[in-house]
Amino acid sequence: MSNKVKLLIGGEFVESRATEWRDVINPATQEVLAQVPMCTADEVALAVAAAKKAFPAWRATALAERARVFLRLQQLIRDHMDELAATLTSEQGKTLADAKGDVFRGLEVVEHACSIGTLQMGEFAENVAGGVDTYAIRQPLGVCAGITPFNFPAMIPLWMFPMACVCGNTFVLKPSEQDPLTPMKLAELAQKAGLPPGVLNVVHGGPESVNAICDHPDIKAISFVGSVNVGTHVYRRASEHGKRVQAMLGAKNHAVVMPDANKAQTLNAIAGAAFGAAGQRCMALSVAVLVGEAKQWIPEIVEKAKTLKVSAGVEPGADLGPLINRGAKARVEKLIAQGVEEGAKLELDGRHPDVPGYTAGNFVGPTVFSGVKPSMHIYKEEIFGPVLCLVEVDTLAEAIEFVNANPYGNGTAIFTQSGAAARTFQHDIDVGQVGINVPIPVPVPFFSFTGSRGSKLGDLGPYGKEVVRFFTQTKTVTSRWFDDETTAGKVNTTIALR
Repeated sequence: MSNKVKLLIGGEFVESRATEWRDVINPATQEVLAQVPMCTADEVALAVAAAKKAFPAWRATALAERARVFLRLQQLIRDHMDELAATLTSEQGKTLADAKGDVFRGLEVVEHACSIGTLQMGEFAENVAGGVDTYAIRQPLGVCAGITPFNFPAMIPLWMFPMACVCGNTFVLKPSEQDPLTPMKLAELAQKAGLPPGVLNVVHGGPESVNAICDHPDIKAISFVGSVNVGTHVYRRASEHGKRVQAMLGAKNHAVVMPDANKAQTLNAIAGAAFGAAGQRCMALSVAVLVGEAKQWIPEIVEKAKTLKVSAGVEPGADLGPLINRGAKARVEKLIAQGVEEGAKLELDGRHPDVPGYTAGNFVGPTVFSGVKPSMHIYKEEIFGPVLCLVEVDTLAEAIEFVNANPYGNGTAIFTQSGAAARTFQHDIDVGQVGINVPIPVPVPFFSFTGSRGSKLGDLGPYGKEVVRFFTQTKTVTSRWFDDETTAGKVNTTIALR
């Protein structure tokens, strides 16, 4: 019998009373690893109640003590890096190296949370009027929540609950039901690090759990990362209930390749960014826009893709593992077939790769199309698989116009040795995150993830300074003090301060 994934409520790991359970499956072997509950609204309410109960004491906890909890957590994550990566690989399919990268990028945010003493500083202005001072302070909101996707089961939960909690909030996390084991291990480490009972709670499930989080009156803010459809639903439903929402959604990221780009470095960068994690990244480079003579690079792009090894993530030398489930594999294969039907040239077909020892795995190998047009489904849809679309244009201006015409604005990159071209690109491109000879321009935690347009709902992004603003409210205090001998003057009926 498979292990049953538990809930974390009020500091206790408890078994759900759900009547519906789903299998957590190793995507390389179809082995059932565990069973995860589809929690009811009542169980979500219990988690929120525990978070609400814990809030007053946690809010009153000194900033330095909150920071120390996350100093301990970052060390625990380092100590358990191999275990976390192995769990992540078994339930999500990433290679071990990629799984460690997943954990490490989340670890960086935990480390940044330890700087809360300066991140949460307010502002002060002395003598704004006669004897009057004004200052602004940042205070926690209360109970906050996070809904995370399957593709980064370590990094994205670590984007959310450490920053929310270190700001003085309590938190309810709803990880993906497809790979909940890694988030649960992180929750266990957070308890060991000293988070008081109820500060972090974890529930599981599908639409009912999501809706319960959106609707609950005691939840003040929700952070979401995931698909466009679900994210739009969360944003609208939670906003209607008066909550703050940040929702990072889908993407169609472009790499613009100039003829003067360093060829070897560019080919490696495109292959890694397009096919790494089996293309299951919202920051994957799924479109390469070849400018001018760079059109001649198509055979070399294909040859580079052919060098990548498809296998289970635990196998030595594996470059990309399986897709998360059979439905994802079928969807990617369907889109590849549509690309052929609509007239794109299939330069490399990754369907049905030979993966010895893993015949039941959800594998799709690197796939490359050339001659892709904006009207084609392989261009319009976020494939979320190892499929690279090649587009050809004559000038940088055409490339920028092409990228800006796409409704998504998550990330983009340019490969060039021309400072002028790079400067023009970064200025004119209408995309939130820009890489210059960097294929996946996800910023370090000192900055914030800044997708834009159709890739983002809400005005503040995850981690960095922006997320401190998201998880706190500003209180402005205007004060005047009088000594005992001060004599009152005339009554002032105006709002001006003198």
